Amino acid sequence: MVMVAGVGTAVIGVFGTIFFYWRIGAKLDRLKKVEEKLRYSKRDLDAKHREQSLKLKDELYQRRKKFETELKQEQSKIDRLSSRVSERIEKIEQRENDVDSLRRELQQKEKDVFRKEDSLRLKEEKLRLLYDELLKKLEHISSMSQEEAKKVLFETLEAEVRLSQQKWLQKVDEETRQTAKNKAIDIIVTSMQRYVADQVAAHTSGVVHLPNDEMKGRIIGKEGRNIKSLEMATGMEFVISESQDITISGFNPIRREVAKRSLEKLVADGRINPTRIEETVAQCESEIEDIVQEYGKDTILEFNLQGVHPEIVTLLGKLHFRTSFSQNVLMHCKEVGVFSRMIAQELGLDGSIALRAGLFHDIGKALSAEIEGPHAIIGADVARRCGEDIVIVNGIEAHHEEVPFTSVYSPIVCIADAISASRPGARRETFAAYIKRLESLEDIANSFEGVKKTFALQAGREVRIIVEEDRLNDEQAFALAQEIARKIEKEMNFPGQIKVNVIREKRSIEYAK
Repeated sequence: MVMVAGVGTAVIGVFGTIFFYWRIGAKLDRLKKVEEKLRYSKRDLDAKHREQSLKLKDELYQRRKKFETELKQEQSKIDRLSSRVSERIEKIEQRENDVDSLRRELQQKEKDVFRKEDSLRLKEEKLRLLYDELLKKLEHISSMSQEEAKKVLFETLEAEVRLSQQKWLQKVDEETRQTAKNKAIDIIVTSMQRYVADQVAAHTSGVVHLPNDEMKGRIIGKEGRNIKSLEMATGMEFVISESQDITISGFNPIRREVAKRSLEKLVADGRINPTRIEETVAQCESEIEDIVQEYGKDTILEFNLQGVHPEIVTLLGKLHFRTSFSQNVLMHCKEVGVFSRMIAQELGLDGSIALRAGLFHDIGKALSAEIEGPHAIIGADVARRCGEDIVIVNGIEAHHEEVPFTSVYSPIVCIADAISASRPGARRETFAAYIKRLESLEDIANSFEGVKKTFALQAGREVRIIVEEDRLNDEQAFALAQEIARKIEKEMNFPGQIKVNVIREKRSIEYAK
């Protein structure tokens, strides 16, 4: 039993040993496999290490190369900056040297200035002493004190300055007048060139020619009843001359035209009696009313005006039968309207406003025989009542300067009115009025001191004045011309302009024998 147990134990021990070695062999095999795997892994790691190492070396090389390139560039910049700094340092050193040189030069000049100031001070002192000595000698020679000499000197200087001032003012005044005259002439001539009337409108007449003395008796009628009926029906006065003419006299131009037409129809018809006279006058009144409306409407249509009150249309038509200094007033109003529009357009203003104001400016003359007062004021009242603009009303009211101008269009109407009235052939004045105007010009000029002779020339367009040469100098003659011109403007009414020509002449005559 013991033996069996020993053998069993031995067998168990052998199997145990075999199993142990088998286990150990299996573990060794596994260990070898692990070792082999580790060897392969190490080889792979070494390969990867070498690969990574090569990459790192290559990257390090590239970075080093890039760094060296950047370093070279920075070094180049540093070198350039260093060169610029060196140049600036050299310039600064040069400027410092220049400043030092200038400082030394300035110090030298200051020393020279100080020396010259000392020398000048000495010379001033000498001059002062010489001046005092000379002043004493002058006072002794002239027997005048210093204050008296100053007074005389100042008076002389004042006279010279006044003379120079007058000459300068004269020059400026002449230049200003010439410039304004040229500009005004240019505007007015341009306007007149654009409008030239073919002829002056026919002048109305209040005279009717009778064919024979028998007709004159029939017009007078038995005991003058026919002529009295005419006068009562027309409101006019009939003046029968020794010749075969009857002159119709009256202030109302419409009534005068009615009377003229009525008389002409009666003479042509031959049937003259109070009843026929009344019928003819009524018929002519109706005709004249139609003619007045026709002339007024034609004028409005001619200028294409809008919104004109019927009363103004009627007044314009009535102006056809009114004359002023033998100029037809309606034609005159048309001309003033056209000239006003042209002048306004030349000045860059509204031509339609100027045309309206110029055309309506004399409508008061159609009522001046019925209403007392200046025709400009009467016309302005009518225009205001008819709803015209305030600019138009002032253009009518102020065209004879009876009221102040309130717009730029009012003086334009005045200028256009003067152009139309003063152009050649437009108006005629009586010989007595012509002589009176010339005498007034000469009287105004002769009222000033120093005037020797006066002559009114060119139909009153120029007044020539000869002054006493010993009493007036050139500057006083110029001032005299201005004063005379202002007085003429203030005291006289005249179209256009009057030239005031002052002549100062001194002649020295000697005979050789």
